[in-house]
Amino acid sequence: MDLDALRREQHKRRLSWMPWLYFVLKPRHREWADAWQREVQALLRELETVEIAEGCFIAPEARIFAEPGRTISIGPGCSIAADVFLHGPVTLGPRVSINARASLDGGAAGIRIGEGTRIATGATLYGFDHGIAPDRPVREQPVTSRGLVIGADVWVGANAGITDGVTVGDHAVVAMGAVVTRDVPAWAIVAGVPARVVGDRRQRPRSGAPGGWEPEDGA
Repeated sequence: MDLDALRREQHKRRLSWMPWLYFVLKPRHREWADAWQREVQALLRELETVEIAEGCFIAPEARIFAEPGRTISIGPGCSIAADVFLHGPVTLGPRVSINARASLDGGAAGIRIGEGTRIATGATLYGFDHGIAPDRPVREQPVTSRGLVIGADVWVGANAGITDGVTVGDHAVVAMGAVVTRDVPAWAIVAGVPARVVGDRRQRPRSGAPGGWEPEDGA
């Protein structure tokens, strides 16, 4: 393999692990990258019950499993990085990003994620749970599934965990390493194990606003 071919393979690996770079590719890379993604996504559609909208990036190293009845629906402009584990049913709204090594399993009830939400590296979202009653071994316990709803414009931090039955409101932030076991209000910042509300995004300084800011009426 010549040096140019090696560089291209290295560039593919870079995109797989940092897929946000795909959306800002220079014109000289756009043609081969789009052709590569068409191949990756066409094969995935053939193998699994997956719906993929236009403009998505899916790393070939992602592990995506969607048996009949466990559809995965990927909205326009989404990105799924290398070593992601994704098991349906899962619905991703437009421009959702799932970064490397995140793990999402929809159980029976499914996971729904709203527009523009970011799932950081190593986050775990599970739409099912095991019983732990003392009368039988854990391996024989019944499995229940209430599902997960993650709103729009949410940031789930690296290595955070979200347990079955939880709803995370729009614009919320889940801190790195937090374990979310109860619903999160819109705009809340939650942290800790178990996670609790530690702030409100509306009370943070405006981005790019030097010297502080004045909150809007009602904020």
